[in-house]
Amino acid sequence: MKKYLFALFLSFTAYVILLVFSLTTLANGVDHPGQRVGITLLPVLPAFLICIVIFKEINRIDEMQRRLQLEALAISFAATGLITLGYGFLENVGYPKMSMFVIWPLMGTFWLIGVIFGRLRY
Repeated sequence: MKKYLFALFLSFTAYVILLVFSLTTLANGVDHPGQRVGITLLPVLPAFLICIVIFKEINRIDEMQRRLQLEALAISFAATGLITLGYGFLENVGYPKMSMFVIWPLMGTFWLIGVIFGRLRY
């Protein structure tokens, strides 16, 4: 577990560093469109590493913990889908457009809630 948390911490740290670098660099002005795209997408690399770390941990844990994670992910998938779908309809009647940046934190929040409820239940 310590190895997993350390790898997750390093991946999140790399994400924050590249995000700050990307935003700062773009705010200071980059003229070439290709460079702008590359710099903008830099934080996706450690986000991909975060996914790999989580996938490896899920493959390592026992069946009961996998079931708990599957149920938490199902809750996250359903809740995020319903909220974004419902809000999408509200956008049709004048609500402001929702940024796509909201979706992953929303999924993560519902996943955490699902894990907490699963641990309380089991």
